[in-house]
Amino acid sequence: MFKIPQLPVCMICMLIILNGCNSNKKNDKDSQNLEKFGQELIELKEYFKIPGMAVLVKKDGQIIYEEYLGKSDVKNTVPVDASTVFPIASLTKVFTGIAMMKHVEEGELSLDKPLSKYFPDLQFDDSINLAHVLSHTSQGRPGENFYYSTRFGILTKVIEKASSISFKQYIEEKIINKLSLKHTFLLQDSTQLKGIKIAKPYLLKEGIQDGFIDYGFSASAGIISTARDLSKLDSALDNNTLVSKASKNKMFTSFKPGLPYGYGIFSQDFENKKLIWAYGQYDCYSSLYLKIPEDNLTLILLANNNLMSDPARLIYGNISSSLFAISFLKNIALGYDNLSLFESEETLQQDSKISTFKREKMLAQALAASFMSRLDLKEMESSKRILKKVFKDYPNYQEYGDLSLLHNLMFLKEVAFHREIGEFNDFDVQIEIIGKNLLQTDPDNPYANYYLGSFYDKSGSIEQAKKYFERIVNAKNFSPNWYTKEAELWLQSNK
Repeated sequence: MFKIPQLPVCMICMLIILNGCNSNKKNDKDSQNLEKFGQELIELKEYFKIPGMAVLVKKDGQIIYEEYLGKSDVKNTVPVDASTVFPIASLTKVFTGIAMMKHVEEGELSLDKPLSKYFPDLQFDDSINLAHVLSHTSQGRPGENFYYSTRFGILTKVIEKASSISFKQYIEEKIINKLSLKHTFLLQDSTQLKGIKIAKPYLLKEGIQDGFIDYGFSASAGIISTARDLSKLDSALDNNTLVSKASKNKMFTSFKPGLPYGYGIFSQDFENKKLIWAYGQYDCYSSLYLKIPEDNLTLILLANNNLMSDPARLIYGNISSSLFAISFLKNIALGYDNLSLFESEETLQQDSKISTFKREKMLAQALAASFMSRLDLKEMESSKRILKKVFKDYPNYQEYGDLSLLHNLMFLKEVAFHREIGEFNDFDVQIEIIGKNLLQTDPDNPYANYYLGSFYDKSGSIEQAKKYFERIVNAKNFSPNWYTKEAELWLQSNK
């Protein structure tokens, strides 16, 4: 048997002291990183003019950071606190994913079952099954590509048919009541808000303006909650309280390699980490839920305008487009805390250390700046400077160019057009190359087709534009969306 050599007492004491010092240094570093994350959240809150936010970070099942920033009611200067509830919009889909997997475990549903069996009158193709709807892969060629779809809402009726009770009753009994989520409910109408401290809704137009609340619920959206209640839901997923480990893993696994979505929640590989996440976006609210299972880390963010989600175009399935996620990842999860969150004119003059994370961080800022340029043209110049720096330091944009980047480039062009500041042709080469690359692998992609159609329209190439708008209108097995209506209007105007 291997014998551990004895150490002098003084040596043992020294090792204990050194281990204690190392532990203290780690704790100090962790505290500093959390503090930096908190400071950057305040920067982001001010940048996006978010009236109020709730923030919660967990590590190993314990809350290690919790903060409530700003106002739930600006006019009456009411602060956000732990009891403030927020509509969470599409974070509701996580509840739906759990509900669907519970039915599968209990033998009441099969994800392989065709959707047409549940809705014979709606004429769904038999090739579309429940798994496709739950994973946002039901459009185009079922199971092939991810397109975030309003079809997800049809799972409301699927759950009701499987359980023989209402969707509301099922979610309440099987999830909300089971976990004692005291501040979580499905929001049907304003009568439910009596005596409830809800974060008031706000819009950012010409300054912060009063907004409105979206009432009604479905499998897609409609739940209202707090950061602490969502933390309880997160713990239930960690502990397999609601669904088995196997079901959870299925939820957390991409439906197909290369796609960013599992069952009711996003699943993405980034910087050698598996990121599980969901977001919510109403016109006047936004939310973010981000997990790193291997590190037992969780982030929960709630806000009372939509700018935590909308500028990042999270609908495309890339969490690194969010500056909020970038701040969390660099400070808490990935060890890039030496990087500043925002690039300045000074830092843009410096030589960049080539790294994927630095590039994604810069692209997230450029994307945000393009969104904010609607209100401040200085942000347009900021986005342009950052993009030029990115293309200079990372010239292989043919490889990393995605929908978020294409959106960024086209949005700058749109702002220039609508603000009547002349043509904006700085990135025309990149727009064509990135757009065509995306369509080479995914010809039906409605967003890429729309962006290229708009690009050629503004370039005066009407026949080329027509080809892309026709692809949108003629695509098989797509539910109507904003891009369908825009394409139809364009084609009618350019007969």
